[in-house]
Amino acid sequence: MTPVATPIDLRPLTALRFFAALWVVVYLLWPNLAVDGMPALAAKGYLGVELFFVLSGFILSHVYLQAFGEQRFGYRGFLWARIARVYPLHLFTLVGVMALGLTATAAGMAIDSSVLSWKTLLPNLLMVHAWGFAGEAGWNHPSWSISAEWFAYLSFPLFAAAAWTLRRQPWVAVAAAALLLAVLHIGFERLAGYRLTEATFKWGALRIAPCFAYGCALYLAHRRGPVPRARLLALVAAGAMVVSAALLSWDGVVVLAGGLLILALAGLPAERPGVMGSSAAVYLGEISYAVYMLCAPWQMLAVNVMSRLIGAEDKKLPLLLWLGIILGLIVAAVLVHRLIERPARRVLRGWADERRSSVDQPSKQSETVLQHSDSIV
Repeated sequence: MTPVATPIDLRPLTALRFFAALWVVVYLLWPNLAVDGMPALAAKGYLGVELFFVLSGFILSHVYLQAFGEQRFGYRGFLWARIARVYPLHLFTLVGVMALGLTATAAGMAIDSSVLSWKTLLPNLLMVHAWGFAGEAGWNHPSWSISAEWFAYLSFPLFAAAAWTLRRQPWVAVAAAALLLAVLHIGFERLAGYRLTEATFKWGALRIAPCFAYGCALYLAHRRGPVPRARLLALVAAGAMVVSAALLSWDGVVVLAGGLLILALAGLPAERPGVMGSSAAVYLGEISYAVYMLCAPWQMLAVNVMSRLIGAEDKKLPLLLWLGIILGLIVAAVLVHRLIERPARRVLRGWADERRSSVDQPSKQSETVLQHSDSIV
């Protein structure tokens, strides 16, 4: 597999992470907006998580697949880098939800019993609460997807081996991954009685598998050579995502179109990446993990406080206040990213740097990609 001339930092993909996170945020917060009903596009916001999963497979293949195929891949170093990326913020938000729940309980406020789900605390701490070990949702519920990501990280050598085997037949790999996605989605719904995209703490580990494989396969197509007319493909793929989501079509269509959008954005020329490669868009992408992980605790805090201030017992807020809560979430994400996420990541990676040998680590180029383009929700 001869690498094409691709930028180390896939800036448009970093920016895409923010829009995926924002889609999820709108979906979660829409019930707190004082309007009737939910538009179909907002109702499909949970698919922003699927977009993250596809991005994860694509980016991790971008960073590690060549080293894996050349037997330069260090599994321990890979897992430690993943822990440094996801765990500090996971732990911070879990403790934050715990503090909010205990404070509300002490103040005599009624909270959902699943918030302080002590029996699921250990699975949450071990990041296995989306593997069927939790039994119920609890704590920072969106973190189920981090548990699913952890499952994919542990399984990455299997995905990488399959991708490396098909490296000379990228479109065969893409077709196989798309078929896997269709089979799993259709089969799961028939067996479980609900869609795979509705699975969280029970079957989240299964939910990531076809998306992650799809991302790995799309990376093979990217490495084969830049897609022709990448900007046009990006517009068509984005339009297909919006239209299919707005029409409430099968979730798999949205996911497949999202993958093509990722492939197109990755193929944009480094010197002319467009608005998705701007510094502002890339920075929003860098804080997207914090936006996603803070959404539920911020909703608990901000919506309850604002509802009490304006006397909205149904927790339905006017549009301007609702938009203010989303803006406040982004500001909070900036602060947490700067004060918690980045410093903790540097500390954990610093510990590893003192002990690891060069054979256990990705190259300096790979580390740069991880810092700027790594997709994690």
